Amino acid sequence: MPIVQVHLLEGRSTEQKKRLVSEMTASICLALGVRPEQVRIILSEMSRGDYAVGGELFSEKKI
Repeated sequence: MPIVQVHLLEGRSTEQKKRLVSEMTASICLALGVRPEQVRIILSEMSRGDYAVGGELFSEKKI
């Protein structure tokens, strides 16, 4: 039973997350030869203030 954990910055829509887990499940099944009901995916959303790049909080980065 594959278990995959994905860390995402908050702000994705439910539709985007549904598409992500659907496509990930299909890829995992193909690569590992398992059935979809055996795949577990954990989505962990982080606020931009809880993630840093290059020593700077992402919430303070100018993008």
